[in-house]
Amino acid sequence: MILAINVGNTNVTVGCIDRKQTYFIERISTQLNKTELEYAISLKNIMELYQISPEHIEGGIVSSVVPPLSEIIRQSAIKIIQKDVRLVGPGLKNGLNIQIDNPAQLGSNMVVNAVGAMESYPLPIIIIDMGTATSISVINQKGCYAGGVIIPGLNSALDYLAVRTSQLPKISLEAPEHTIGKNTVACMQSGAVYGTASMLDGMIERMEEELGSPATVVSTGKIARFISPYCRHKILYDDTLMLKGLLSIYEKNSGRCSHSEKSAAQKGEGK
Repeated sequence: MILAINVGNTNVTVGCIDRKQTYFIERISTQLNKTELEYAISLKNIMELYQISPEHIEGGIVSSVVPPLSEIIRQSAIKIIQKDVRLVGPGLKNGLNIQIDNPAQLGSNMVVNAVGAMESYPLPIIIIDMGTATSISVINQKGCYAGGVIIPGLNSALDYLAVRTSQLPKISLEAPEHTIGKNTVACMQSGAVYGTASMLDGMIERMEEELGSPATVVSTGKIARFISPYCRHKILYDDTLMLKGLLSIYEKNSGRCSHSEKSAAQKGEGK
């Protein structure tokens, strides 16, 4: 079992996972002013809540898109489990063939999601991650990271509307009964839910057209669970996608074959 942590702009996702199961997945708020000790206490409390002892954890791995917190949270994890904790980035093998103009610019969250998706789903794959930003990644038929899209996050867009317009309120993210709204709140909810779902449908269609074939579409992130059911394309929701990717990268850098590498080896033996 490993401790896997993803540091996002809004939430820090924490989980324990091995090849048998995901033991838990929880989120705490991302706060730049929190100290290493404060994050360590949060990690300790979560692990105690699920009755997981540091003795049963062999190591840890952190993915982060918030550079000021990367080392702080890595050290907080080390403080709790007293074992090596790796940080996804340069020098850490991920096994991903990245075919974009500057591979170094690809966010670690998109790398980890891609690795996790390739372990679990048939190619080609379109990955939708809905958080502070909505990112869409494409893995082509050859298993290469072909590129993607970054869109302003749904909650960020709604907050902007409420702040920048004098007559539009903050709203809860709920699907209205009808697409055509009859009042301000219903109009905003329709735009947020059905508008976002339609945007995702449109992007999926365009991406499949460029790929030249249908794709497996996987979504992750807490907002995706709510929006995906309103899309007209079949979208598989996987809240553990990031943890799966972190586990695979951890294994690739621990001298052990990942699940996909073992499968490939077994297929080779069978020939």
